[in-house]
Amino acid sequence: MNVQVRLSIMMFLQFFIWGAWYVSMTGFIGAAGMDGVTGAAYTVGPIAAIIAPFFLGMVADRFFASQRVLGALHLVGGGLLLAAPMAAAPFVLGEAPADSSIFYKVMLHDAAAYRQPFTLLLLAHMLCYMPTLGLTASLSFQNLENPEKQFPAIRVLGTIGWIAGNLAVGLLPGADASPAQFYLAGGAALLLGLFSFTLPHTPPPAKGKPTTIGQILGSDSLGMMKNPSYAVFIICSFLICIPLAGYYQQARNFVDAVGLKINGSATTTMSFGQMSEVVFMVLMPLFFARLGVKWMLLAGMGAWVLRYALFALGADDHILWMVFLGVLLHGICYDFFFVTGMIYADQRAPSDVRNQAQSFLVFVTQGLGLGIGAKVFFAHVLMNTEDGVADWYTIWLYPCLFAAAVMVVFFLFFWDKAGATPRTDRLDAAEAASRVEAAQ
Repeated sequence: MNVQVRLSIMMFLQFFIWGAWYVSMTGFIGAAGMDGVTGAAYTVGPIAAIIAPFFLGMVADRFFASQRVLGALHLVGGGLLLAAPMAAAPFVLGEAPADSSIFYKVMLHDAAAYRQPFTLLLLAHMLCYMPTLGLTASLSFQNLENPEKQFPAIRVLGTIGWIAGNLAVGLLPGADASPAQFYLAGGAALLLGLFSFTLPHTPPPAKGKPTTIGQILGSDSLGMMKNPSYAVFIICSFLICIPLAGYYQQARNFVDAVGLKINGSATTTMSFGQMSEVVFMVLMPLFFARLGVKWMLLAGMGAWVLRYALFALGADDHILWMVFLGVLLHGICYDFFFVTGMIYADQRAPSDVRNQAQSFLVFVTQGLGLGIGAKVFFAHVLMNTEDGVADWYTIWLYPCLFAAAVMVVFFLFFWDKAGATPRTDRLDAAEAASRVEAAQ
């Protein structure tokens, strides 16, 4: 089979796995009486994103062929995902003292939630899955004759795979609430695990090369922070990821609560966000040429502010067009902010720390920012939920204001005009997207 075709199949299955459970699992969690584990369930990804670079840098990139590591991780991860719904049990938490703070209550929730076998299995799965994001990208680039031209067509199959995973869950009996979503995703992981062993032999790229923890985390690139605008970029990227975490954690629940279900499934509705992502990924070079880095990043931040404003305004009266428009903004929210940020970091970095700059940015945003955000947003939801009824207006208003404040700070203090347009010797948008997908 043609190498490009095989890599396309790999990329499709890679993101089908994630799309078939990550968005929709809140439906299963609610049906199983485990609402209290939601905050913990959406921190397993950021935790794994922090740990994954160590595994890649210390083990996968130095000792084993990439396709074999990819296969082994998916086989183990698929088995863990198949076991997850079998370990689900109603989440019961004793009452905290009446005068307890909300943060104490969240700590109680987390202490109990992380002991749940369901949560532990999800964490173990994500520890297997997160390293494969980097592996699929590096494996592709090492086996393509012309990566700059061939990879974008392969990478877009990943987004299509995510969409297919969302749509497939909507077709299951019970849709979002069904445990079959984990069997679907786990089965796809096992299939990709086996298929990986048929991929071209790809020797470990860093075999025999010395590697330090600083290089893996990207801390050696901290010298770039001497540039005031780059420091503003890093700090604002971290801060804005805190309110952004709420979308991944609660948007499906919100869409379900207002009744915006396409074909009876809130997850199917959410898939339209990824559809818009495909469109804007194609259009990104045109926007880059006209807007440059600062205005691309501002447009991405502004799209998050507008999305949360639409959610808040449409919440009480169930104004469905506002909610749906907020979902459709995902293409701008994701591509203009995350992908543009990766491109800017690569353009700004000296050649000897380019990879480290990417690692540090992912660590700050996907790891710390979204991880802290998941905790904070879960506390925010608890504070604004009474007798099981969420005050969605307030829930979305505060992250809207927080994101707007970060956007204003970025507008006032970011003045870097270097690398206003992407260069051919630098990271392209498709590769950047593969590294940051997760957020997804």
